[in-house]
Amino acid sequence: MEGYKRLKLLLIFLTISSVATSASPWLPMDGNYPGSYCLSWRLAIETNNVRAWRTVPIQCMRYVEVYMLAGQYDRDVQLIVEQIRVYLNEIVLPGDGMDAWIFDVDDTCFSNVFYYRLKRYGCDPYDPTGFRAWAMKGESPAIQPVLELFNELIETGFKVILVTGRDEETLGRATQENLHNQGFTGYERLIMRTPENKKHSATIYKTTIRKQVMEEGYRIWGNVGDQWSDLQGEYSGNRTFKLPNPMYFVP
Repeated sequence: MEGYKRLKLLLIFLTISSVATSASPWLPMDGNYPGSYCLSWRLAIETNNVRAWRTVPIQCMRYVEVYMLAGQYDRDVQLIVEQIRVYLNEIVLPGDGMDAWIFDVDDTCFSNVFYYRLKRYGCDPYDPTGFRAWAMKGESPAIQPVLELFNELIETGFKVILVTGRDEETLGRATQENLHNQGFTGYERLIMRTPENKKHSATIYKTTIRKQVMEEGYRIWGNVGDQWSDLQGEYSGNRTFKLPNPMYFVP
C-alpha cells in the first residue's frame, strides 16, 4: 500500500511537470499530427487491430505519458475491475476447490511505469537487460484495483494462479518478494518460464500452461492480462479481461 501511495505522489508530480513544460499535451508535438491521431492509435492497439508494433510512435510519447499519469489509465482499470465484479456475481461455485482464476503479473498485478518512464513510455526499443535489472529490484508497486480484486477472489474461494513470462531462474525470488511486499499473498501458485519453454512465444507458453491447469481438473473462470498474448490461444477460460497497456507489445 505504501508503495502504491509513493507511486501516486510521483505520478502527480510528473503530470504537473509534464503540463508545465507543454502548452497542451494533447496537441501535436511537431505540428503535423493532431492529438486525435494518438487517441486513434491507442484504440487500435488495444483492440489488437495494430499488431506486432515495436515502439510507441515518438509523436505519441506525451500522449501516453498523460494517459498513464493523469488519471485516465486508473479510471480505465477501475472500470474493467467493476465489470469483472459484475461477472463474478453471476458465478455459483461448486465448492470443490477446483475453481481457478488466472492473472498475468507485469502491468496486471503490479505496475512498471517507473521503469518505462525512463524508456520514454515505450518510445525506446525493448531492453531485456535493463528490464531484468529493474525487475531484480522488486520495487514494482501494486495496481490497487487489481490487488483488491485479487483478494476478493481468494476470499470467495477461487484458486488464483499467476502466470508470467518472467524467467524463473533469474527473477523467481525477486518476483515472489515483490508480490508479497505489495500484498499479493494467498495465491495457489506462481508459474514462470523455465528452460523448457523459454523460446516459446508468450501465446504458446501461456496456452500450454492453461492446458496443464485444466488437465489437473481446474475450471478457469477468468483470465486477466494486459497483453493480447495473455488471453489468446486455447484454454483461455470462460471470460477474458484485458487491461490497457499502451507502452509495449508482447507477441
